[in-house]
Amino acid sequence: MTQVAIKTPPTRVATLSVECVTALEEDDLQALCEATNAAILDGGGFGWINPPGQQVLERYFRGVLLVPERDLLIGRADGLIAGSAQLVRQPRNNEAQAHGATLMHSFVAPYARGNGLARLMMIKAEEKARALGYKVLNLDVRETQQAAIALFESLAYHRWGEHPAYARVKGKLVRGFFYTKMLK
Repeated sequence: MTQVAIKTPPTRVATLSVECVTALEEDDLQALCEATNAAILDGGGFGWINPPGQQVLERYFRGVLLVPERDLLIGRADGLIAGSAQLVRQPRNNEAQAHGATLMHSFVAPYARGNGLARLMMIKAEEKARALGYKVLNLDVRETQQAAIALFESLAYHRWGEHPAYARVKGKLVRGFFYTKMLK
C-alpha cells in the first residue's frame, strides 16, 4: 500500500493511501458507494448520470471484484474510502493488445478533492500496470471533466483522439478524449 501525507488548506493534513483490493468489508463497501454517489451527482463521470441506488452499486462493486481481468484500486483520505479506479486487462484471447491495460471508472468524491488523492491513485495504477508487465496504459474522459484532463496531461498522458458524440449528459452530446501513456 502506498501512503503519503499532503498538506491541505488551510493547515489540515490528510493522510492518503491507495490499495488494490480483492474484497471489501461492509463498511468499506458502504463508503465506496457513498463516494460513488457523490461523484456521480457532481458530474464526475463513471458512466452514470444519475445515482443508480445503493443496491445497484453494491452489486456492481461486488461484481467488479469477481472479474479476473479487473483490479479495483481504492483511495482513502484519513482512512475513509473517497475514490476508486479500475485497471482493466485485455481478455486472454486478445494477444495482439495484451501489452496494454485500460484505466476505467476513476473518480474521487467531491468532498475529498484537492488533496492529491487522484494523482496518488493514478501513480498507483501506473505502478500496478508496470508490475503486471504492461507497456501502455490507456484511458478516456468526458470533455467536461477538466480537473481530470489537467491531471492526465500533467502526468504525461498523450491525447491521441476525440469522439464528438462520446456521451449524452442532460440531453446534450459531450465530446470524449482518448489518452495513452507508454509505461517505462
